[in-house]
Amino acid sequence: MHLRKTLLLAFLAVCFTLSCWAGSKYESKITSLEGEKWWGGMVGLGSQMPFKDNVRLFDLASENLNNQNVPLLLSSEGRYIWSDKPFSFKVENGNLQIFSDYENLEPVLAGNTLKDAYLAASSKYFPASGELPDSLFFSMPQYNTWIELMYNQNQKDILKYADNILKNKFPVGVFMVDDNWQKHYGNFEFKPERFPDPKGMIDQLHKDGFRIMLWICPFVSPDSPEFRELQQKGYLIKKKETKQAAIIPWWNGYSACYDLSNPAAAEHLKQQLRNMQTQYGVDGFKFDAGDIGHYNDPELEFYDKEATSVDMCEYWAKIGLDFPFNEYRAGWKMGGQALVQRLGDKDYSWNAVGLLIPDMIAAGLLGYAYACPDMIGGGQFGSFLGVDQTKLDQELIVRSCQVHTLMPMMQFSVAPWRILDEKHLAICREYAHLHEKMGSYILEQARKSAQTGEPILRHMEYAFPHQGFVDCKDQFMLGDKYLVAPILTKEHTRKVMLPKGQWKDDTGKKFRGPKTIEVEAPLERLPWFEKIK
Repeated sequence: MHLRKTLLLAFLAVCFTLSCWAGSKYESKITSLEGEKWWGGMVGLGSQMPFKDNVRLFDLASENLNNQNVPLLLSSEGRYIWSDKPFSFKVENGNLQIFSDYENLEPVLAGNTLKDAYLAASSKYFPASGELPDSLFFSMPQYNTWIELMYNQNQKDILKYADNILKNKFPVGVFMVDDNWQKHYGNFEFKPERFPDPKGMIDQLHKDGFRIMLWICPFVSPDSPEFRELQQKGYLIKKKETKQAAIIPWWNGYSACYDLSNPAAAEHLKQQLRNMQTQYGVDGFKFDAGDIGHYNDPELEFYDKEATSVDMCEYWAKIGLDFPFNEYRAGWKMGGQALVQRLGDKDYSWNAVGLLIPDMIAAGLLGYAYACPDMIGGGQFGSFLGVDQTKLDQELIVRSCQVHTLMPMMQFSVAPWRILDEKHLAICREYAHLHEKMGSYILEQARKSAQTGEPILRHMEYAFPHQGFVDCKDQFMLGDKYLVAPILTKEHTRKVMLPKGQWKDDTGKKFRGPKTIEVEAPLERLPWFEKIK
């Protein structure tokens, strides 16, 4: 049933996209230069970047593949395409085709490299704000209760999870309480039957060294006191040409939704969140949902009469700017801003481990330097259901942990102490502490990004243009100093492409590039290389 629903939704999205394409006012056919490759549009397309010779049509206004969209395309030959409005694009026989309802789009030549294209576009259209999310995101691991508790968030098990972090000697950091802690959507009170003393719980977590974030969404449960209050004030998205709140389908049912294009509604929501901080000591919020598809129904009416689906997604993102502890999964534009952008939920699978690097690269190239690669082992809870929890692939969890270690952020959810034996648990513990050890460097790179707009995690082609790295998507640069080449399969060897210069690996061995080397990497090893000359 779940597969049929997924296929139906995909089919409807494609049909919607095709209908939009057919009615587009402007069409641009862009012939690729010799050897030119393109990136951009959707973080969720990272594994398809650079785009192959033929890519189906994608409409930035109607689908976001469970992640962020940005109206930006970048080329390896220094060209970029930007529009303030959403467009559709596809690749046919190696050439781009772009369809827009708003303007004729043509590439801008900014130089001759991917980096030239990115820096020109970012400085003009989404310059770095100079601000960062809280520094703890970069310097310590994060923990999220989703996979362990799912919809059964409760005080006893949350404290038990946190206690196990300490008992197993993992570094403390940001601690996120996920969905279903509140009485209902739109309400900001803890379920009393599950949280007998929420203030005491948060005080204890703070005492243990954690900073606390709560999951929230823009939706409001119908037939609730909050719904009646918000409807009376006109703070909810309406049915077209009525004064009645619209009921919008989403993955947790059918709900009304804050109309955040209304400044008064946005301020009202922010005040509810500030009240949570005052009353309970909450540090920040995980801002979930907000996907573009929730706002596509032509029967919806927004306070901002000019707003479209993408604008509503952007209004949701702007709420987080008032809270240094924030996290988003869906987004529109907002590159260079002090927002944490997480990758979309990944399966518990080796295939999903292989998606982390290209998707994180895509996030950086779309302006989201402060990105988190989903949850270690996967954040898609459905892929853990029906699986014997005593027979989970421990090697997969370890390798997933290693991939996260030298990325801007790392986040645990499935409890490693529950599913791993002592050998595999010790490896994960070691790499959690390596991330902590590297935290000062990662934070330094984040601070540079806040000034320059450059990605923290970089495509090899971005860092070493025209040296044969265009199609390399299984290794990356962390800042300009470290080349990271994790193991992404059950094999214990891999090839690593070293650029020009002198490099020292994690064992102290030196190499002179350019050269491709074969690396032996038993389960205990994450191969990485420091540029020394």
